Amino acid sequence: MQKRETKLLKLVPLEIIILSLIFLLALFTFSLIIHEAVFEQEDVFDENVFLFFSTHSSQGLIKIMERITFFGSTTFLFPAYVLLIGWLLFKKRFQYAVDIAVIAISSTAMMEVLKQLFHRHRPALPIIKGIGGYSFPSGHSLSSFIFCTILIYLVWKGSLSSFPKYLLVFFLSLCPLAIGLSRVILNVHYATDVIGGFCFAIVWVILSFMILKKMRKNNKPMANNAIS
Repeated sequence: MQKRETKLLKLVPLEIIILSLIFLLALFTFSLIIHEAVFEQEDVFDENVFLFFSTHSSQGLIKIMERITFFGSTTFLFPAYVLLIGWLLFKKRFQYAVDIAVIAISSTAMMEVLKQLFHRHRPALPIIKGIGGYSFPSGHSLSSFIFCTILIYLVWKGSLSSFPKYLLVFFLSLCPLAIGLSRVILNVHYATDVIGGFCFAIVWVILSFMILKKMRKNNKPMANNAIS
């Protein structure tokens, strides 16, 4: 039995095993947050996070967070996607452009469906006024994570040398974390909204990449110009 399992592990690429584990962990965490924080309304974790930041925040930090949070907004991400897709079309990487548009539109649609499904209200006394809509999952966290993941993929597949490539990947990895943190510090989302947004983004990105790869598998002329 052990030999059979060893042979099976050798047949399955390490990348697939790691992605599968990440996918399952993200899905489990997302489901746990839905059950505990959204349905059961267990707020001990969220309240402790709010308490920590309320005692460690300053006006200067809040000003910085107000600027950082902008980069997770539709006001920034929509033109950013347009520019990215336009650049890919200019470079005649048509299938990349289509795939990225599909991921962007589908993730935004799913985010709105989830918000309407769970109807979780936002925290009281937000620092930024005039924000409407439901709280779970955090749209800024989800959308920025997906956008930065797409950029990381393009950078990783690009022709940059090792040092600038790793530097860019590191910076892009930090961006969604900073945006998610800003939503909590500004009191417009619970910490579980942000974590839930990240978890769903991981699930959706992996699913999207798998589905798109499957769809392009039999399309040989486009294979080198698509997400795989």
